[in-house]
Amino acid sequence: MGEPPVQAVILAAGEGRRLTPLTNRRPKPMIPVGNKPLLEYIVEAVAAAGIGQITLVVGYNQERIRNHFADGDEWGVTITYVEQATQLGTGHAVLQAESAVDGPFVVLNGDRIVEPAIIERVATAVQNGTYPLVTTTTVETPREYGVITSDGEIVTNIEEKPEGPVETNQINAGIYGFSPAFFETIRTTHTNGELTLTAALNEHAREHGGIERLTYTGQWLDVSNLWDLLRVNAGLIETEATAHSEDETRRDREAVADDVVIADSVRVGPNVTLRGNTAVGRNVTIEANAVVENAIIFPDTVVGAGAVIRDAVIASNVRLGPNVTIDGPPDTMVVEETVHQDIELGGVVGDNTTIGAGATLTTGAVVGDDVDTDAGVTIDSRIPTGTTVRRG
Repeated sequence: MGEPPVQAVILAAGEGRRLTPLTNRRPKPMIPVGNKPLLEYIVEAVAAAGIGQITLVVGYNQERIRNHFADGDEWGVTITYVEQATQLGTGHAVLQAESAVDGPFVVLNGDRIVEPAIIERVATAVQNGTYPLVTTTTVETPREYGVITSDGEIVTNIEEKPEGPVETNQINAGIYGFSPAFFETIRTTHTNGELTLTAALNEHAREHGGIERLTYTGQWLDVSNLWDLLRVNAGLIETEATAHSEDETRRDREAVADDVVIADSVRVGPNVTLRGNTAVGRNVTIEANAVVENAIIFPDTVVGAGAVIRDAVIASNVRLGPNVTIDGPPDTMVVEETVHQDIELGGVVGDNTTIGAGATLTTGAVVGDDVDTDAGVTIDSRIPTGTTVRRG
């Protein structure tokens, strides 16, 4: 009897607090980019890599994931769900899959988009007995991730978000290969009250002289902050725009750029301009003379006549009144005491919010769910959920 086929474990239990208000009603992996949830791209990549059995580790607002993916049949895979009821670290999340795994397996993050080829390489390696295995990639901002120390193709340490000098731009890419024996390593490695995967890997590296790695140079799209959604959206549209069939006559009439994806049942008024890197969700209405550029618009939203929406993320069931402007030059944003320079984010609007006619949202404006604003207001900061914003 042969070895069991390699399975995939996808971690999708997290809340994504840095992405509020968009994660108030949905888990981070279910935020749409390019008109599909982040997690759907990972499931598709796993299926394309030839892995037929997926275990999804779910937790926060898990019904959104379960309802969307069901048993996985639509993607040609079999999906099993396990729950991480309390967020106790990435290692703890992997441990929840122990009962569902009976052979070598690949672990991926449910909010980090990669190509099928690297998943297939990891699966082949663990099938051939190479585990544990980590993947590494190169980024411009290594300090925001797990920076690796290596000796050739052997990883000797991973330091999460180091505060001191960083001498490499090589980071942990977040795709792993394990055997079931690694569950015990995770179980016995504690750090700061959590079971983290990085700590378990470092413990293994200390005891066994390192961990083998695969170097990855393909597409690697990570969402950590709100503005990352626009960058990832643009990267996915560039990859997939040609797969979306569009009536070219309709595109010409509505001034729609090639790098725009439009879902079903979208209503677009006369003289609307849809510029590059824009995704428009189902049942969205964009009224006459509006301009939308570098934006993500979730389903069931209305963009009023003459509105100008740039560098923005607009959630579901939002009403943007006529002549609303969401735009602004690059600026500094502070998230959890970390300063980010030159951020291009005109604004973010949460679910079920109404922005009054002629209102302006400028750089860094983040408006919560269920907010109601007067006409003509200017917003340049964070507005809590459920707030009413009056003019003057």
